[in-house]
Amino acid sequence: MTTEEQILIAARKVFIQKGYDGARMQEIANEAGINKALLHYYFRSKDKLFEQIFTESFQLIRPAFESALGTEPDIRSFLNLFVGGYLQLLEQLPYLPQFVIQELNRDPQRLVGLIGKQKIPIESIKIMIQKEIDKGTLLPVSAEHLMVSTIALIVFPFIASPILKTVFFNQDQERYNHFIHERRDHIVNFVLGAITAPKRTQNE
Repeated sequence: MTTEEQILIAARKVFIQKGYDGARMQEIANEAGINKALLHYYFRSKDKLFEQIFTESFQLIRPAFESALGTEPDIRSFLNLFVGGYLQLLEQLPYLPQFVIQELNRDPQRLVGLIGKQKIPIESIKIMIQKEIDKGTLLPVSAEHLMVSTIALIVFPFIASPILKTVFFNQDQERYNHFIHERRDHIVNFVLGAITAPKRTQNE
């Protein structure tokens, strides 16, 4: 592993846990196992390092979209791959949703600019949904509502994990982890139950 890679791993951990304002370059250097001077040699400012970490963190979400849209999917295949990929990412980086929310509150225009540079395939999702609607398999639903609702179902348990662990799982991490592992099938079935068109009878 190169020194730059060590720095990026350390910076991601510190920024995600503490946000931009709470992160210190010395702490990032300590986490990376290097001195502060070497950190500044690779990244001259916290601002530049943060921008790279946020961009890379957001790009980690893209494979969930790309794999889900890779081969003319039906809605169930798309949801299984997208929800499963997103949950897998958040299990590895559970602080990521809170990090995005913190930074959105701190500097919304900057984050909007960074996110705007990422190409999320919304048009491909719209085309897929419209095909399903035209076939009569889905009720009329907008891609925007579908994706916002699905992402909310994925992300909320990670944002509210301290509350969920207390209220539902009595601080039992193993039970909470099991709950998270069950989320993919639950979310997919829940969403499909809401948007699947009823089957027509022969008399209709």
